[in-house]
Amino acid sequence: MHEILRFSPRISCLPVVHGSGDFAVEVRRVMLAEKFDCLAVPLPESFRRSVEEGILHLPNVTIAVQPETAPDHNPEWTQEEREPAPAISSYVPIDPCQPVIAALRLAMQERISRSYIDVEVESFEEQFDVMPDPYAIKQVPIEKFAAAVMVRTSSPSTEQQIDRVQFMAKRLRELEKNHDSILFICSIAQWHWIRDAYRTNSFDEMSEPQVYETELYRVDPKTLMFLLGELPFITGLYEQSRFNLDCDENLSVDGVKEMLLVARDHYRKELKNRGRKITPHLLATYLRYVRNLCLVEKRMTPDLYTLIVAAKQLAGDQFALSLAEVAREYPFDEWLPLGDFQMSTGRGQLPDGNVIELKNRLPGTPVEWRTCSLNRKPPEIDKQQWAMRWNPYSHCSWPPEDVAIERFRTHVKDRALSMLGNDLAKTEKFTTSLKDGLDVRETLRNWHTGNLYVKELPASRGQLDCVIMLFDSPADPRDYPWRITWFAEHQDESTLAFFATQLGEEMVGPGIAMATYGGAMFLFPPRPIMDIWEDPRLDFADTIEERMVAAGCLHSKEKHVALLSQAPPGLGWRRLAKKFGKRLLHVPLAHFSQETVQQLRMFHVLNGRQVRNYAEHFIRKA
Repeated sequence: MHEILRFSPRISCLPVVHGSGDFAVEVRRVMLAEKFDCLAVPLPESFRRSVEEGILHLPNVTIAVQPETAPDHNPEWTQEEREPAPAISSYVPIDPCQPVIAALRLAMQERISRSYIDVEVESFEEQFDVMPDPYAIKQVPIEKFAAAVMVRTSSPSTEQQIDRVQFMAKRLRELEKNHDSILFICSIAQWHWIRDAYRTNSFDEMSEPQVYETELYRVDPKTLMFLLGELPFITGLYEQSRFNLDCDENLSVDGVKEMLLVARDHYRKELKNRGRKITPHLLATYLRYVRNLCLVEKRMTPDLYTLIVAAKQLAGDQFALSLAEVAREYPFDEWLPLGDFQMSTGRGQLPDGNVIELKNRLPGTPVEWRTCSLNRKPPEIDKQQWAMRWNPYSHCSWPPEDVAIERFRTHVKDRALSMLGNDLAKTEKFTTSLKDGLDVRETLRNWHTGNLYVKELPASRGQLDCVIMLFDSPADPRDYPWRITWFAEHQDESTLAFFATQLGEEMVGPGIAMATYGGAMFLFPPRPIMDIWEDPRLDFADTIEERMVAAGCLHSKEKHVALLSQAPPGLGWRRLAKKFGKRLLHVPLAHFSQETVQQLRMFHVLNGRQVRNYAEHFIRKA
């Protein structure tokens, strides 16, 4: 330990940022590197029994609660709320990433004496200080980190804060009479005030009041986000590394990467082939974006808000929700012979249902709550109720998706028309005009002659009024049982025939169902046709894709039919088109963004036009 952190030859101080996994690792490193016969922590003696019992239950997370009012306290009615004011309690989180808890845990294992040297108080006063990012401790020595923070912390201002500083300094004086090497763990915002009080060696007499007994509770795993200093998932990684004897030096950063990979698996499992591709390139872009957001906020490591905002903007609401769900997962959830305690923001619910206000005895950096709008996933019971209320005789589409798919149809049609005359293009030597542009290939082929060659594209002959899109080919008919033909609502829409996943399997809102295209046929300008899935003229087709190609050739009034698919049409489909006097123009699906195609494949069906008024509040894009 550096001299600046030594109160005396027998007392070493290790300032920490409460709730930081990086400082918990630093505490372990210091305690294993040097030999100590006593550990002093900034907690009152009344918490000893509950805290050390909770440490024995780790990695299961518990909480030690000390009431500041009588358990049978009957609060008075407040004028503002007109309801009983909740009882007030202080607590200590038994958090594996809490440096004080990590020090006590190691001291118990190594049989090191433990002293709780904070003063007993009837009403605890929380003190929050804005701290630098704890990740800096990886590169900056602890003494430099503590000295840099020292100039920004405020001095004890209230009577209780002054009493606590003097009492801990006095207790350290008493401990060094019986111990040769003492390690004192305290907040990085208080260590130099305690050091000054220790060196002054002038203490006022103070009496400790009688306080209530502490109680230990098991924390509901769903509410660990409000208790732990690190994200529950990251905290779980620290515990797993401890159990497996793995390196955990950089888990505050590497844990975020691991969390992203688990969130990606969770996202794929939930959406299967309906979700967008979370590629390594997208993850690399995401991490660069997160880094830039951290720099804007003057941080080294991201918080949950930064991770969720970046996930929403780069991969959509669904991936952001998957990431949020993974972030709150904690792998250790065993039954304990304790009551369940539910945490919230500054409040908690006891096992008997009473709500109490809470004060943290080991407060870290103050938490800032910010809002990020995400469309939530509906509960299963709501999905079942919506499915039961569905009217099978009232269907309509969602206009924003109609506009998107029609724009894509136009784009595919234009691409097919541009390919129509490619085989008729002529190349000639440059004389006076570039015509339709320089023919680079022919020019390079005749580079030795010094001549330039230009190309001339003939005018497009004919038009396209039918576009067929096969997103999944060959398609399994069992995956796409819903087959229907829809007519246009107005002149800007196409007559649409498609096969898709079963309608009603995925309900996203009241009167809103989601399905996925397997293939679709567009006729524009729109016209009334017979349902292609009931038309007896097409019964010769063996597969649903072949039936759709035959329907396009049957109803198209032009000579050419655009076919968007992964692979070019085979000889059988070309013969089928020739039978109807048509020619298929293949547009490779690989020429388009796979993410865009994936988004277009997912569409929503509304149970009546009135649903359009509120559909945007429930529809989430993957």
